[in-house]
Amino acid sequence: MSGRDMLLHRCGPACQQHGLNDSGSRNRLGRPTADAVIDVHCHALSPATEKLIADTPQKKAEPALLLRASGQESIDHNRAVMLPNAVPKLLNLDQRLFDMDEMGVDIQLVSPSPTQYYYWAEPELAEAIVTQINDDIVELVSRAPERLIGLGTVSMQHPGQATRQLRTLMLSLGLKGVQICASVNDLELSDPSFDPFWEAACELGAVIFIHPLGSSLGPRLNKFYLSNIISQPIETTIALSHLIFGGVLDRNPELKILAAHGGGYLPFYPGRSMHGHAVRPEAQKMRNAPETYLRRIWFDSLVYDVDQLAALIRRVGVDQVVLGTDYPFDMGDYRCASFVEQIESLTEFERKQILSINARKLLGT
Repeated sequence: MSGRDMLLHRCGPACQQHGLNDSGSRNRLGRPTADAVIDVHCHALSPATEKLIADTPQKKAEPALLLRASGQESIDHNRAVMLPNAVPKLLNLDQRLFDMDEMGVDIQLVSPSPTQYYYWAEPELAEAIVTQINDDIVELVSRAPERLIGLGTVSMQHPGQATRQLRTLMLSLGLKGVQICASVNDLELSDPSFDPFWEAACELGAVIFIHPLGSSLGPRLNKFYLSNIISQPIETTIALSHLIFGGVLDRNPELKILAAHGGGYLPFYPGRSMHGHAVRPEAQKMRNAPETYLRRIWFDSLVYDVDQLAALIRRVGVDQVVLGTDYPFDMGDYRCASFVEQIESLTEFERKQILSINARKLLGT
């Protein structure tokens, strides 16, 4: 049974509601599939995984850690407002498809909720967590294969295990890659223990979506929701800097890195990295100047400000920027095509690159 036939079998008449038809040539919004708007930054939740880890000491300790990192005011708002709004959208396919239509998004690249990394898990439990999450992503995509593409997860705290899991999800499950955190417990992504993982990612053509969770700055950011507002771009900046300065991108020239939140602050302040590279010998371990690597990384458009997005495009190149919303969280930006269209300097083709063409190149579709 083909992917289209599987979806028609599963959802019947509802498929017409969400833009699927027998020809498959156009979506509900009337665009040819070659120009389909693709959102690369979207999440789903695995309830079964929460049951797996519910009784672990680490999960039971989570509230106290969140309080220290985020503060009571942010926790209270999340419980009362953000999570009641987001969780149903993380779980309900019909709601997801409806929201996609409302936003003008044809295809989502769906990745697990970052809250489910669980890098504290020992190998046996880690294997169960990864298997459950990846199976759930595959099942979600199978219910709407013309609208959804999947990224999985791996146990990065166990690099050898993560490398094997990456091969499985790419070769057996049909996923396009993985979402990983900006650091792994006390290890940065440039740590030599991850070298086999990066090599496998190159070999497999896997997309590696770097999406941080939490803050390494601890209680300094536990007011005003700074644990998210500031921390997310900071952590992404640190991760990308380690990949660049640590020579990971030199050793793995075909690596497909997708950076969340517009790549953090790195693309908007490369001058300091360039100057440090010029004057400090310990910052010269890579082959080229730091700024040159920015044109080898894909960046989502989640920077909220039109001038900021235009600056990102000028810095990294229009062919390295893809649409990202952070669906369905409150820190997302759901303007999609209208946001990109506000950049008057872009040609029509360049807008199509950001909304569709670049993501297809990244995903190999």
